[in-house]
Amino acid sequence: MSGSWSIAKQLFALQVLVVTLLVAVCTTGAVLLARRDAVNAAIEEVTAVAETIAHSPAVVEALHTADPTESLQPYAEATRIATETDFIVVMAPDRTRYTHPTPELIGKPFAGSVDEALHGGTVIEEYRGSLGASVRTVVAVFEPGTATVIGLVSVGITTAAINRNLAAQVPAVAAATGGALLLAALGAWLLSRRLRRQTHGLGPAEMTRMYEYYDAVLHAVREGLVVVDRDGRVELINDEGRRLLGAPASGPADLPREVAGLITEQRPTVDEPVLVGDRILVASRRETRFEGRTLGTVLTLRDHTELRALTGELDSVRGLTEALRAQAHEAANRLHTVLTMVELGRTDEALRLGTAELALAQQLTDQVVGALQEPALAALLLGKSAQASERGVELTVEPDSRIEGEPLPGRDLLTVVGNLVDNALEAVGGIEAPRRVRVLVRHADGEIVVRVSDNGPGLRPDQAADAFRRGWSSKGQGRGVGLSLVRQVSERYGGNCTIEQADGGGAVFSVRLPVPA
Repeated sequence: MSGSWSIAKQLFALQVLVVTLLVAVCTTGAVLLARRDAVNAAIEEVTAVAETIAHSPAVVEALHTADPTESLQPYAEATRIATETDFIVVMAPDRTRYTHPTPELIGKPFAGSVDEALHGGTVIEEYRGSLGASVRTVVAVFEPGTATVIGLVSVGITTAAINRNLAAQVPAVAAATGGALLLAALGAWLLSRRLRRQTHGLGPAEMTRMYEYYDAVLHAVREGLVVVDRDGRVELINDEGRRLLGAPASGPADLPREVAGLITEQRPTVDEPVLVGDRILVASRRETRFEGRTLGTVLTLRDHTELRALTGELDSVRGLTEALRAQAHEAANRLHTVLTMVELGRTDEALRLGTAELALAQQLTDQVVGALQEPALAALLLGKSAQASERGVELTVEPDSRIEGEPLPGRDLLTVVGNLVDNALEAVGGIEAPRRVRVLVRHADGEIVVRVSDNGPGLRPDQAADAFRRGWSSKGQGRGVGLSLVRQVSERYGGNCTIEQADGGGAVFSVRLPVPA
């Protein structure tokens, strides 16, 4: 892992920086608003105090005396202390002070604007006077019942006092700011921790390289890959998987029922044959887990269509070879017998012995080829007949069998008939003679009926219910493929598969395949 910061660390640092800036801006704004509110509150307070003093009869009476300071100074100081203002100045219309917190300034001119007050208005201003910068109000004192100004009253609060009141609120603001920063940092840390778990501590460059590598690998492998999340939603299908499943080259894709069934099953799936369209796929399913958590399911698909076809042909050739070898051995014995009988002069018996087997084989060939005009199916049954004969099994094609043309793709018919016949031959392999297998393949009333019966041990009802299920077999592990493929072909055409008990023992497998119009 490189020395660069992971995405989680970068996001955490960015969040802390942004939150700190936001909190700083908000705190600064809150302080400015608080100071403005404090100044407005001070203005309202000094205006109310000044107007109250200006309307006081005692003040009006004192202004008519020879020495207004004598009575007004104690009154102004008492009021200043009671109202917690910084100065109260009562003055003559010519600005001469009658009161002041600093006695030395009494009798001296008032510093500040009074013009509007002299005309009956109110002066509100921030001004730096003898006590420093302050917020002050100046109002007029009128002669009772007239509009004559006989004096002025100025009340103020210094800016230093306002700032001291604001400074008293700083601990609360600082605590709120610190709490907000702490909560924001905690939230950012929790989010960073979650993101670090999800990205495994990787940085942007590493994640980019990983995505590029994984994407290249997923689309380069020759196996189909289907990735499904825990909720069963398809998250990814690579190019080979889309080709095998017949899905669109891009965009969402619906999984075929057979493949979807494999994903939802709880049992492990290893090299399970699945029939999808005209392809035989081998599927393996595996759950993906990380740190004990189930992330989803990965399904791998391999195309075994050609391999299955070649394997089937190889099995047929092997069976025919073994049958021919056995027949050649038997024919040699018969030939020696015929020659000996001819030498003994028993020509008629030799002729009957030599032509009997040939007539039987020709009769079977004529019957199968005449009834089944689908050449691959006819060849399959002839080969199975020879294989059955070599095993000591009497394989009979029902006289009612009839297939004209190619109502269904030959590969599907071969899958159904071949697997049913193989299953029947194996069923009778463990019993005493006579061993019999009967085959019916007929096209009538818009459907193809395939029925294969045997006189083997048969199946119990519980076995019959599971016979067409994938992986089930009465012959042990690693089997259960053929009948599963038969069921998949039947379901694809909307047909059905049934198993019944044969008269006298054994089983009857029937498959009905509707023929598309």
